[in-house]
Amino acid sequence: MERLLPLELVERAAEVVDANRKAGRRIAVAESCTGGLVCAAITEIPGSSDVLEAGFVTYSNAAKIAELNLNPDVVETFGAVSVATAWGMARGALEATEADVAVAITGIAGPGGGTPSKPVGTVVFARAEKNGDPSKIVADQKLFENKGRAEIRFQAALCALDLLLP
Repeated sequence: MERLLPLELVERAAEVVDANRKAGRRIAVAESCTGGLVCAAITEIPGSSDVLEAGFVTYSNAAKIAELNLNPDVVETFGAVSVATAWGMARGALEATEADVAVAITGIAGPGGGTPSKPVGTVVFARAEKNGDPSKIVADQKLFENKGRAEIRFQAALCALDLLLP
């Protein structure tokens, strides 16, 4: 077996590792709906330990609160799939590590779990940077419509990798 993951994902991860190595940056990832896929892609790259500080798979709300120090009121008020939660996850990953930048992903990969306001395919991303202005939220929400679970997770991982580029 030459590679575990799709080539496009591995190639994007290689770009992330190379660019962050050149920038002298360490990265961290907090994943929910991608279940570790982003970190798996990064660790497919030889030498990824030069840049990858840590990865958190916080699938449940309890794990987000315990591992990333996410305020329970944020999840209660805005829900697990929200800019507020993703931002809190990214900030928590940054604060729990020596990373220079952290990216968080939370979403609904389906096939169930969607609602009219947050349908299946809704994924929220956030990026936090060391010494960044904590009041300046860097986040985005995307809707990967009419995609299956695997495709939603794949597209979400690609977007997260893009956010890790300097």
